[in-house]
Amino acid sequence: MPKPAPGGGASAEDQTLDAILRQHAEVQYAEELDVLLKNDTHPRPPNWVLSPWAVKRYLLGGKLANGFEIAPKYIGNERLIEIAVATLATDRALLLYGLPGTAKSWTSEHLAAAITGDSTLLIQGTAGTDESAIRYGWNYARLLVDGPSPAALVVSPMMRAMQDGKLARIEELTRIPAEVQDTLITILSEKTLPVPELGLETQARKGFNVIATANNRDKGVNELSSALMRRFNTVILPLPATIDEEIDIVDRRVASLGQALALPAEKPALEEIRRVVTIFRELRDGMTVDGKTKLKSPTGTLSTAEAISVMNSGLAMAGYYGDGVLRASDLAAGLTGAIVKDPVQDRVVWLEYLQTVVKDREGWKDLYRACHEVL
Repeated sequence: MPKPAPGGGASAEDQTLDAILRQHAEVQYAEELDVLLKNDTHPRPPNWVLSPWAVKRYLLGGKLANGFEIAPKYIGNERLIEIAVATLATDRALLLYGLPGTAKSWTSEHLAAAITGDSTLLIQGTAGTDESAIRYGWNYARLLVDGPSPAALVVSPMMRAMQDGKLARIEELTRIPAEVQDTLITILSEKTLPVPELGLETQARKGFNVIATANNRDKGVNELSSALMRRFNTVILPLPATIDEEIDIVDRRVASLGQALALPAEKPALEEIRRVVTIFRELRDGMTVDGKTKLKSPTGTLSTAEAISVMNSGLAMAGYYGDGVLRASDLAAGLTGAIVKDPVQDRVVWLEYLQTVVKDREGWKDLYRACHEVL
């Protein structure tokens, strides 16, 4: 942990950490992980920093026997987290599957931080991801001089995780081309990564496993082959079950991000968060919360993550161009941008919603006027 500088000021390490926009989970929540480690008397799988009991407590939050409060990282079905953690204690890989914005990446990062103390062994899936990102690459300058040699080998996060007995994370697995996805089959089945150029192989140490995230709603996704799907235990992360649960998630994340970004605005009132979450849920469900009015749904997913983004955008507007108090006029542009992805189809849906729902809803006139101004 960072230590105070002599004389009472912030140390150079503290100042460096303060300048980082987004700290890794194991750094940001180092105190919680340390307290859990000291109070963890449960059995641990090989090479795990914390036991499955402590990992679950870290993800779901709660008060320890000594009174220390652990902040929840995932708000939702407790059983899903138990299944995810138990899977990683076996030889099967974990696939976190669901709609965009259902905290798959967030959950993946915190699982890795709690289990191995290192969430940085990350492979970001894109349409341009090739086999070297998963297996290994070469330092071509060394390769031209010395030919294939261990010194010319560029170790991938996957190979590093196998060598160290840690968790490798693959984000957006379905964005990776199908022929590259299948590179994982040998790794997941045999727990080895051959390097035929050197006549060597990397054998996974105990503790090694893979957490992948995937969704099937984005454009450009590549379906996983049956052979690859069989190597994963799939846990589907749903959207928040209730409006209060979603409001709690948005409130916590907005407070955390607002502090990290040093936004010069007051914490938003829960009522403003409730309005944004209500709009998103109603448009997602195609029905008002009272069940009386059917609605058309826009083309976007309107996830919890987008609600968080809208709130943070509003706080930035309020802090830098207002008086620091979040108002409807600060939220209007962000709301419209999140909902209107298709400038023709979604604009019609949004205008109809404003006219039939927002206009007549008690206490929402300010939001109706503000949104009409930016359309």
